[in-house]
Amino acid sequence: MNSGKPPPEAGARLAGHALVEALIAQGIDTVFGVPGESYLAVLDGFHEHRDRIRFIACRQEGGAAFMAEAQGKLTGRPGICFVTRGPGATNASIGLHTAFQDSTPMVLFIGQVASGQRDREAFQELDYRQMFGPGTLGFAKWVGEVQDADRLPEYIARAFHTALQGRPGPVVLVLPEDMLTRQSAAPVLPRVVAAEAWPTPQALAELRERLLAARRPLLIAGGGGWSADACAALQRFAEAWSLPVGCAFRFQDLFDNRHPLYAGDVGIGINPKLAQRVKDADLIVALGARLGEMTTGGYTLLQAPRPAQQLVHIHAGAEELGRVYAADLLINASMGCAAPALATLAPPAACAWADWSAQAQADYQANLLPQPVAPLDMAEVVQTLGRLLPEGTIYTNGAGNYSGWLHRFHRYTALHQHGRTQLAPTSGAMGYGVPAAVAAALLQKERWVVNIAGDGDFLMSGQELATATGYGAKKLIAIVVDNGTYGTIRMHQEREYPGRVSGSDLFNPDFVLLAQAHRWAAERVERSEDFEPALRRALAAEGPSLLHLRLSADVSTSRATLTQIRAAARQRLGQ
Repeated sequence: MNSGKPPPEAGARLAGHALVEALIAQGIDTVFGVPGESYLAVLDGFHEHRDRIRFIACRQEGGAAFMAEAQGKLTGRPGICFVTRGPGATNASIGLHTAFQDSTPMVLFIGQVASGQRDREAFQELDYRQMFGPGTLGFAKWVGEVQDADRLPEYIARAFHTALQGRPGPVVLVLPEDMLTRQSAAPVLPRVVAAEAWPTPQALAELRERLLAARRPLLIAGGGGWSADACAALQRFAEAWSLPVGCAFRFQDLFDNRHPLYAGDVGIGINPKLAQRVKDADLIVALGARLGEMTTGGYTLLQAPRPAQQLVHIHAGAEELGRVYAADLLINASMGCAAPALATLAPPAACAWADWSAQAQADYQANLLPQPVAPLDMAEVVQTLGRLLPEGTIYTNGAGNYSGWLHRFHRYTALHQHGRTQLAPTSGAMGYGVPAAVAAALLQKERWVVNIAGDGDFLMSGQELATATGYGAKKLIAIVVDNGTYGTIRMHQEREYPGRVSGSDLFNPDFVLLAQAHRWAAERVERSEDFEPALRRALAAEGPSLLHLRLSADVSTSRATLTQIRAAARQRLGQ
């Protein structure tokens, strides 16, 4: 009997299933998210294809978005996050902002109200083009909404291209609930390969002439879009020209920190001698770095808009070149092309800056020598981690003064040696480190992952310990640095309003019991001599472990205590 309905097209399936198939075609085998009723058809697609792709259900959308951002850093392909409409999307916005500022490829999928309910302020309805709309200071490179199920593969391919090309970054795709339940026979599109831009021969020739004329050059590497081959080419270029190399804020794993040409990290808590070296340089080659506020010391190491130093700025995003700095030479090129091109430049028989490079390395080595602090020395903690953990261990952190010890005293290996080893937010987002560590432990199970978090930082996303347990993370250690305060804010308070503390005290749980409740091994450490035995026990544990480090609130930074900061402020203010 003829029902009057047209027969289904060959290959037709739910659009939600087609979306999952498109992700598989792009090489995605893991996505992160919090489930929602607005994209049930997609969740069913993950069930349908569960042998090829997994959905990691997180405990809060901010954690899920951070995990996807870490995935983008680790793989070089867009990290994938799914959230529901309204509260789900707003919670996820912190990870989206981090991906934007960190130049990390990412696609955030947001379930949306059904098409027939739009513009009525339906349950949890938001306009995501308005909320996340692209712009110079936006959340995303592009926000698209898929109305036609047959165009879903087209939108996904465009999302991947947009996330990967030029300056990498996040993209938002909005998915109306009714669109996902329609049938579609549209075929998925091939794996996206990003288009890359090479520097012109004329630009390379001019760069070479500027290098030959320099006496105090410094190369600063940073930004997104780096591959193992590009990092290896960066090292060849630096070696051929004997160039000292600094890494931009939280991009320390772009160059081997043990290399004799490494000058240190150019970011928060910078070695004062390196800061002076940046100012004294007669040529800065900025390769991939945006030269943002953190890398430039609030736009003081390089004065904006016209630096005192000659500046050659090489960046994949044409919109970034000339945005802040009027450079002497602007080169629009992808890192995968720029670094190999630089490595072909013929160096002089002898460089005029050999002493300059040697002194940069000597200054870096001297900065590794701490002033011992009792009873628990964070410098010794970080150095012990470097000694006992294998090369290639991934270190994660969020925001807070505690991260200064990691940045200063840990020596990161480079991307081309073991893959990414530093996952940290240049956006300064608190709560990033725990989800990033969980993602890394689930994505690259053969590698050790260490998260260092402040007490305030940890409790912003510590519930993701449950995600690690639930999905079988093993080689994962969390270190909670507990000084009972929002340390960075307390430091700023003492600098500006010495002795007047407000709002920065913390009232913490027992972190050991909290970790054990999540079925993690855990113990407390209060003295330096107890840390190594505790770490060895963590390394021998069968699953993830947490070490709770108790510090005095006076232990503020790797260079000064709160007492010293307060005294200096009072002297400055004449109090």
